[in-house]
Amino acid sequence: MNEVSIVGAVVIGILAGWIAEQVTGRDHGLVTNLVVGIVGAFLGAVIANALNIGFAGFWGSLIVSTVGAIVLLAIVGMIRGRRAF
Repeated sequence: MNEVSIVGAVVIGILAGWIAEQVTGRDHGLVTNLVVGIVGAFLGAVIANALNIGFAGFWGSLIVSTVGAIVLLAIVGMIRGRRAF
């Protein structure tokens, strides 16, 4: 996450995890959403860098983190089945 503070990273993580939860139709708690969002942020950053997509600030980080969180939940869902968390 470029140019985002620690507090901003936590907020983005929670939001990204919640959005991914809504998109995938799952039901997680706040802490799980935070973990999914933060891990998704790293995954999304790797994907964005591999595709040479630039992102910065709150909105760019939120979009990349959300995409990463959705990909994470999809991968975990394929490995563990529908009820991943």
